[in-house]
Amino acid sequence: MDKDLMELFDKCIDQATDEEIEDLKSILHGFHKKQTGQNSSYIGGLLHMERSITDDECVLTIPLTSIVDNPLGILHGGITATVIDSAMGSLAASLLPKGFGAVTTQLNVHYLSVGKGDYVTCRATINHKGTKSMVLSADVYRSDGKKIAQATGSFFIIEKKVIKK
Repeated sequence: MDKDLMELFDKCIDQATDEEIEDLKSILHGFHKKQTGQNSSYIGGLLHMERSITDDECVLTIPLTSIVDNPLGILHGGITATVIDSAMGSLAASLLPKGFGAVTTQLNVHYLSVGKGDYVTCRATINHKGTKSMVLSADVYRSDGKKIAQATGSFFIIEKKVIKK
């Protein structure tokens, strides 16, 4: 094992509060979720994203912990945008034939209320699917049911290329 990594790990553990130890456990569990294929990306694993996709909707939920907080102790707006983009992108990709993917070209987020509570849930739906682009919408709700954000996003439809290393 990498000596520098182990020294850094030991240093962090030695200086950590109980809350920081719990945060580190959460990060490592998220890392492991990516490693074992429970999440398709590190960001999905680290945020503990739970996702369900139907023909016309993607529902994505993340727990709210101090890891996703801004300095005010509420959900960081960038994390909200990441959840929105992930839900929209997942739905867009699910609607495409094999060999094609969708990449975000524009994301417009309106923040309506603070993100607090136990979790947030994003519901993404399709507004338009063309041959070269798609437009989707999403709403984000906190655990008490209050809407905290609404968004639209545009996506290019691209052909996936095999990259040889």
